[in-house]
Amino acid sequence: MSMLGIKWKLHGTGKSIKPGHVVAPDERLAWPLTIGVGMQHVVAMFGATFLVPIITGMPPATTLFFSGIGTLLFLVITKGRVPSYLGSSFAFIAPIMASQQQFGVPGALGGVVLAGAALALVGAIVQKFGAGWINRLMPPIVTGAIVALIGLNLAPAAKQNFDAAPVTAVVTLATIILVSVLFRGILGRLSILVGVVVGYLVAMLRGEVSYDKMDAAAWVGAPQFQTPEFHIGVLGLFVPVVLVLVAENIGHVKSVAAMTGQNLDGVSGRALMADGAATVLAGFGGGSGTTTYAENIGVMAATKVYSTAAYWVAGVFAILLSFSPKFGELIATVPPGVLGGAATMLYGMIGILGVKIWVQNKVNFSNPVNLTTAAVALIIGIADYTWTIGELTFTGIALGSAAALVIYHGMKAIANARGTVAEPEAEQAGLPSAAKAALNSAAKRAPKKR
Repeated sequence: MSMLGIKWKLHGTGKSIKPGHVVAPDERLAWPLTIGVGMQHVVAMFGATFLVPIITGMPPATTLFFSGIGTLLFLVITKGRVPSYLGSSFAFIAPIMASQQQFGVPGALGGVVLAGAALALVGAIVQKFGAGWINRLMPPIVTGAIVALIGLNLAPAAKQNFDAAPVTAVVTLATIILVSVLFRGILGRLSILVGVVVGYLVAMLRGEVSYDKMDAAAWVGAPQFQTPEFHIGVLGLFVPVVLVLVAENIGHVKSVAAMTGQNLDGVSGRALMADGAATVLAGFGGGSGTTTYAENIGVMAATKVYSTAAYWVAGVFAILLSFSPKFGELIATVPPGVLGGAATMLYGMIGILGVKIWVQNKVNFSNPVNLTTAAVALIIGIADYTWTIGELTFTGIALGSAAALVIYHGMKAIANARGTVAEPEAEQAGLPSAAKAALNSAAKRAPKKR
């Protein structure tokens, strides 16, 4: 059971979390509370996971099914050490739409399979030869910038939903904020779920919820599965997505490591292989490509519950939902105002996690290489710069991640060759030796008390 990552210790009494403590990945709360946290993860991922298939014209229920299957597969492959949910990756939107125009849906699914296979291969290399080269390729300044821009890049989406129903959004956000400080114990940890419920009730009273699609849907129905076709022409569209997925995965694994205080470098390769395998599986069945979800990292940051048991609950519940079109449509009735209020909190938390990586690793921003890397990458990510090559479009997360890598390594190589950067990359503990010497000298010159 421990090899599968499904053997959990009870955290304390299982009913509460002491201040300053967290529920570790191999721990769990009492099952009723664990199920509640798992449900919160479903709420966090649902909107974004459904958004990708809605935009690309893929079956939403199928995507939901493979996100649940992929999450359980991820937990097994990583042996329960990395708490994460695999939802639809936004990086696949452009290549799927472009390949559909040339090769139809089967051709797009073939591209998803190829991208997943490439990601799994990268993961296998990391697992075989270690994550040292990944750490050299993506030091704290780079990973912090990527994590921050992933969260902050989502800000316009939060604002768009917020503007759709400002009153409902404000009530949702205010409820989340107040519940987190008004209540102790697990209720305070479930502030996001409570905020969504309160916001949904307000939306109902304001007539912002429509049940037309839910009424027309069947209670039980299997997802729509499709098979892929493979064309060499999709390689150029999908292979660049792998860079984004590697950046997202490594950034998310490092975020979880920072929050839990555990060194997860040893399972970075497994995380990449697991996401790649889940994406391959989704492509073979008609789902969208997957990635570790930033939204759920925000939930963990809010609840302090990093138990993989909650993700097993979320994965199983997502699979069950995919077989109930009516219930799926009910979840989909959550109006934009509620999503906007919750997303304002969640996406901001993700951005701050990137800053936390910088702080914990004492990144020195007096070093111009660090300063430039973060400055340019964040602006590209937040403003969502785009670069179109033919029918392929790279957006802010991909360009910001690439900019962080290119700028850091390019500037560092030039500075080392020229000897122009004297500032260390990390801040030194305590005062500089010169400052200490000056203080000691001043102390010796000071008049002594009699």
